Amino acid sequence: MAPRKNTRKTAAAAAVPVNSTEIVPVGRGGFLGHIVGHLAGKALPYLSPWAGAYSLPPLAGLATNQLWGQAPLSAGLASAALAVGGAGLTVVAWKSTPASSTFGKIRRAQATASVAAGMGWLTCATAAGPFGHPMLDLWLFGGGLFAASWNLRQLLRNGAAGEIPAEETGGGLGALAEAIGWEKVRVKAAKGTGKGTVKAALEVTDGATIEDVQGTAKKAAAALHLPPSGVVVTPDPEDAARGTLSMRVADLLKDGVQFIPPAALGLLPTDDIPVGLYADGEVWVLSPFAAVILQHLLVMGVTGAGKSEFCRTVLAHLMCRRKMSIFLVDVAKGRQTVGHIADGLDWLVTEEAEAKRLVRALPAAIKARGDVLADEGLDQWTPDSSLNAVLVWIEEAADLADFEELKEIARKARSVGIWLAISLQRATWTNVSTDVRANLQATACFGVDDPGDASFCLPDSVTAAGAIPAWGSERPGYAFSTGMGIPQERWTTEVRSTKTDRAYLTALVQAAAAVRDPLDETTAAALGQAYAQRSHRGTNRTTPGVAEAAPAVHAPAPAALTALPGAPTDRSAYVLEDDDMSEIEGAAAVELEEARAEILGAIPADPEPDAPYAHLRLEDDVPDTDDDTDLAFEDSERPSTEEARHILCVELDGFVQAGRLEFEPADLIPATVAAGRKRPWMQNELKRLTDLGVIRRDGHGQYTILASPLQPV
Repeated sequence: MAPRKNTRKTAAAAAVPVNSTEIVPVGRGGFLGHIVGHLAGKALPYLSPWAGAYSLPPLAGLATNQLWGQAPLSAGLASAALAVGGAGLTVVAWKSTPASSTFGKIRRAQATASVAAGMGWLTCATAAGPFGHPMLDLWLFGGGLFAASWNLRQLLRNGAAGEIPAEETGGGLGALAEAIGWEKVRVKAAKGTGKGTVKAALEVTDGATIEDVQGTAKKAAAALHLPPSGVVVTPDPEDAARGTLSMRVADLLKDGVQFIPPAALGLLPTDDIPVGLYADGEVWVLSPFAAVILQHLLVMGVTGAGKSEFCRTVLAHLMCRRKMSIFLVDVAKGRQTVGHIADGLDWLVTEEAEAKRLVRALPAAIKARGDVLADEGLDQWTPDSSLNAVLVWIEEAADLADFEELKEIARKARSVGIWLAISLQRATWTNVSTDVRANLQATACFGVDDPGDASFCLPDSVTAAGAIPAWGSERPGYAFSTGMGIPQERWTTEVRSTKTDRAYLTALVQAAAAVRDPLDETTAAALGQAYAQRSHRGTNRTTPGVAEAAPAVHAPAPAALTALPGAPTDRSAYVLEDDDMSEIEGAAAVELEEARAEILGAIPADPEPDAPYAHLRLEDDVPDTDDDTDLAFEDSERPSTEEARHILCVELDGFVQAGRLEFEPADLIPATVAAGRKRPWMQNELKRLTDLGVIRRDGHGQYTILASPLQPV
């Protein structure tokens, strides 16, 4: 997309010289004239001092001599007045000429000497006349020296003297430096990039630091009438006294950024992901799986700042790749954000209970994947592994899991190829602990209302440079981003994510079903029943009705995206709609409630609450029979240990078949009684099944079934 050229001239553009080359069409026979005009334009700045030196003094001297030089009294008075006025102008020239650098001090001395010499010659020429000796000689020699000195200064300023840089803090930047307190800052080689940005080298002197300059970035932006984030000062990592000044004088992204389609279908997760443009027009690219270390992502920004568009852009690209599986959790907005591309998600979670199952099942998947990578001789995941790369994108993760769970996942998942992305409005310590945030080393910070909120997401080095997206929701899509293979010098450059079209993304994801790989068996088995009973199942090349395709297919243009050959026209053939899900969940809930009522109904009420046996508990032994009674109890054979365990496992398997994966120990009392055991035995069995990885103990005495005990992982 070619961004519209911004013709608005800002104060920064006027203050800083921008190198440009203008191509002028030359007609027939006009080439020589064009050359002459070009040379004249180059020479004019150097001819001006000569023209002034050899025209203004004699004219001024002749005029004052004719007015006051004919009579001794008037000549003396006029000379005295001119002498006093010349002294005053000399002082003004000295005081008004900036001299914050060595080059500036030379310029001030030159300007002061020029004013003093000119006024001195005019004072003498008023009485003696301009064309007599020695006034004529002084004019001819002095004027030439004056013009030559200013020509030399122009050559030095324009860089004609080799390594001497452009004038430091001169012109517009010199005035800016004094206005915002940059007297100890040297601004060198300011140049326009031609893409709406002006960059210059900085060097501090006399004990100043680059951090001092960073603290005045907002003052500089205000002085130049730029946005608060329009001035960024980045330190040089190799020299504490140097840095780079970047001023964004034109917004090339204000008209939006079109979605950048994938170069081909069937790329690998390690290929670049284009998600937007930088302020200078360069493509904003993410390479999380190709980076030296897979860095988990923290996405932050207020409502309306553009987080959802960024999410859809990243997901759409990864849905078009091989060896890639995507889990997305959004219990707040459900299918609203990604419902139109849900076919590309292997697991879409919109209910809190299922979201907690996913989070609790991830540690087992991480361990299983680590064992496979160890057997394959890999220190971290690469496309050479038999495992898929996995993206787990969680919206508002703090509401779904405690900090310790997220910390464990974030710390261990990176080396096994599981990329964790957490999106929320404010990453304060109440929403995400500092330990979890420390493991989210990649960032995409969109607009925030409070500038201080940016520090919860972006690194200190970025916010200190002035890169703070404190524009709230007024500039949707604009952000600062770090990590994920982004060069560090780009961290302080504004970006804008692409706009997405629902119909286009739907067709693109549908076309990419032929190249999407299903989740690898190792990870699927390790996730257990939480994954096996997931409420949403995406489509891939193994889904019935999806045609096979070559590993890499050129991505179709938006107008060419159509249904794949052989694919069912009715997508409900393999995707459960919301109404279907509601019916299934409702039926399961009714069936579960009926089964529970049947179990409780089988236990008769106590007909004699005041009887001697009323105090007995389940853990107590059966009392001996009374000698006076004629009742006789038939001793039944007690089940063996293996039989007792089988009874308990059958009960748990029944929970799994009914779609119930959470339970409490009290729910297993009927099975414990049938096994002829007591509560301590049941507690030991629960601990044993936990160690085997069949169940997991959660808070408050609850358990989650990870796999059926009759079908162990």
